[in-house]
Amino acid sequence: MTKKYLSAAGIVILLFAIMSCSSKPEEGLLKRYFHAVTLNDNQTLATMALEPIKINVDNWEILSVAEEVVKPVTLPELNKKEIETKKALEEHVGPTLDAQEAVYAAQDELKYARTAAARRAARSKVDEMEKKYEEEREKHSQMQKDYNEAKAAAAREEEITIFSLGTGDLPNVRDFNGEVQFKTVDVKINTKSGESKNYKIYMRRYEVQDETLNLTHRGRWIIVRFEVLS
Repeated sequence: MTKKYLSAAGIVILLFAIMSCSSKPEEGLLKRYFHAVTLNDNQTLATMALEPIKINVDNWEILSVAEEVVKPVTLPELNKKEIETKKALEEHVGPTLDAQEAVYAAQDELKYARTAAARRAARSKVDEMEKKYEEEREKHSQMQKDYNEAKAAAAREEEITIFSLGTGDLPNVRDFNGEVQFKTVDVKINTKSGESKNYKIYMRRYEVQDETLNLTHRGRWIIVRFEVLS
């Protein structure tokens, strides 16, 4: 057998190994994760999972792997929604304060009304202004809620994106476009105490483009969360 043949065969084997590993990222990630669990290596766990869980693992096995799903990144849209809801909230401060001032003015009219007819008219106006003010307050409260939810959603997605990319120095990451790979894996874990639980593990990997600098950032597979099934 010639050296040339051996070299070619070695390349084929290497490529096959790489393809096999890349086609099943969940196996390598989970092996490293549970190995770190057994070593009580919190630092390593924190590099693989956003919310690591510690289990007294004796052994584990993959029960099923869902089909991988690829979707466009959502961070730019979430960021846009945060900006829009914040703007709407800020613009509604004025109308809310105006409605409150209208209540105070109507209450003053009632306070200084001298005749029964004037007091009835003033009371009716107070009731009307208080109703309008309450409507504006409820609207403002809903806007505040919408903004809080949009802000939290954008912050969470930014955290997950940066965690997959493995860098914390991307000030314009919210402008990046690209794709996200999603995968869920059902795993059975047997503990050293004899207990057995099934978990659904949610995994992601990001690949995004910084169009300003014409750079592509390829992230790694990460564990986003664990869900107890039984």
